[in-house]
Amino acid sequence: MSDDTKKPGTLGRRGLLKGLGAAATAAAFPTLWLPNKAYAQTSARGSVEHLIYIRLAGGFRFTTAFNGDVAEVFNPFGRASTRAPGTEWGPSSMLERSTWLDGPEGTPRVDLGMQKVTDFSNELCVLPCVDHEPFSARADGNHGTGLERFLTGYVGGSTSFFTYLNYGMRDKVAQEAAQGRTVLPAFSLGEAGMALGGGIYAGYRPPVLDGGGFERFGFDPDANLPAWAVNIANNLDTRFRDKVHKGVRPGVEAYQQTREATRAYGRIFRDPILRVDANSQEMVDGISNRELVTMFGDQGAGRSTLLALRLFHFGCPAVFLNQGFYDFHSNEDDGLSSEMDEANRLISGLRTALKRMQHPKGGTYWDKTLVVLGSEFGRTANGNKFNSAGGSDHSSDLATRWMSMPMMGGVIDAFGKGGKTLGQTRASDLKAMGQVYSYRAVLKTLLDLLGADHSTVFPADNPIQDLFV
Repeated sequence: MSDDTKKPGTLGRRGLLKGLGAAATAAAFPTLWLPNKAYAQTSARGSVEHLIYIRLAGGFRFTTAFNGDVAEVFNPFGRASTRAPGTEWGPSSMLERSTWLDGPEGTPRVDLGMQKVTDFSNELCVLPCVDHEPFSARADGNHGTGLERFLTGYVGGSTSFFTYLNYGMRDKVAQEAAQGRTVLPAFSLGEAGMALGGGIYAGYRPPVLDGGGFERFGFDPDANLPAWAVNIANNLDTRFRDKVHKGVRPGVEAYQQTREATRAYGRIFRDPILRVDANSQEMVDGISNRELVTMFGDQGAGRSTLLALRLFHFGCPAVFLNQGFYDFHSNEDDGLSSEMDEANRLISGLRTALKRMQHPKGGTYWDKTLVVLGSEFGRTANGNKFNSAGGSDHSSDLATRWMSMPMMGGVIDAFGKGGKTLGQTRASDLKAMGQVYSYRAVLKTLLDLLGADHSTVFPADNPIQDLFV
C-alpha cells in the first residue's frame, strides 16, 4: 500500500522513516529536559509584590482625565495648563484639582511631599484604548455586564480576578507556610463581586472587608486557655485525623489547615498595625498611621487605601477598592470636580507614601508596588459636551468603548514607561490610532507581574508585552 492509499490513522513508510530520522537526530545530540510553563509571560514576570487596583465606580468618563488631548465634545473641561516634562499622554484640567493642598490643612501634606497629579504625570503610563472585546462590533455600555467583565473578564463570569490571583499564588503561599510564615491573601475592600469562584477556585476567594477595619478583631479565643488545654485540643485533632480512612483524610487535613489558617489570620488581624483608628505615631515600614491619615483622610476610599498599605506589611499581594461614583447622567459639569479631587488625592498620596515606605525585602514599597485604575466602561455625551441634563451617558460608541487605564509604580519606572502612552486616539472622533488591548490582557498582565500562575486563565489573551520593551 502506498502512502497515498494508506488507511486513515496508519503510519506510512515515509512517515515512519521521518520519525526514525528525527529520533536518530535526537539521539545524536544530547538534550537537557527542563520543565516549561506553556503560556506567555513577560520579561517582568514576578517583579511586583503588591497591587492596588482601584475601580472608578459607576463608569468613568476617561477623556476628562487620562486622555484629555481630544476634542472638547469628549473633554469639555479642557487640557491641563501644565504637565510634567516627558508626558506623552493627555492629562486634563481635572487632574489639576488639589484642594487638599490648599491652606493650613494642606500644609502638612505639602510637607510630606504630596503634589498635584499633573506635577508627576511623567510617572504614569496610560493605555488609552482598553476594550472589553476588541473584535466585537460595538461597545458594552451596560452597567451589569460591564461590571461583570471588569470583575471576572466575561459576561456571566463565575470566577473573579482576585480569586484567580489567590489561586495562582497558591504555591508561593505554601512555600511561605513551610517556612512557618503566614501571608495574607488578596483582599477586596467592599466589593463582593470580586470574590466569586467555585470548584477548584472556591477555597481561593478573597476575603471581603465591608467596613472600616479590623477593630472588631480584639479577642483571642486561645488567649485564656492554659497550655495543657491547647495541647489537648491539638492532640485531639491529630488522633481524629489518624482514625479516619485514608481516602477521606485529605478533606480532614484541609479542614484542619483552614482552621489553623483562620487562627493565624486572626493573630494578624489583632495586630496594632491594622488599628488605623488609633492614629498611631509609631513608625511601621518608615511611616506612621497618623501620617497616612494626613495623606488619605480616614473616610471612604482614603481609609481603604490606608488599610491596603498596612495589609501589604503582612504579605497581602493585592487590594481592590472602589473610589467615588461617576454615574453622572446629570450634573457632571458640577459634580465631577469633587469626585476627581478625591481620586487625585489618592493617586498623589499613594505615590508619596509608597516612596517613603521601606519594604521588608529591601528598597521601597514604590519599587515593588503597581497602582492601576479602571472602570467598567467609558462615558459619553453622544457628540456633545454634556447631555441635556449636564451629564454623560453610555452607549455603543468609542467614548464608551475605550477605557484609558493609568498605571504607576516601580516596574513602570524600571522599564522607562513613565509618561508614555501605549496607543493613541484621534482627537476628532476617538478612532484608535495605535494599539488596542483587551481588558483580559490587562488582568493577565497583572497576574504575570505578581508571579501568579495564569496558565488556565483567559487562554485567548496574552500579557501585554509592550509595557516591558
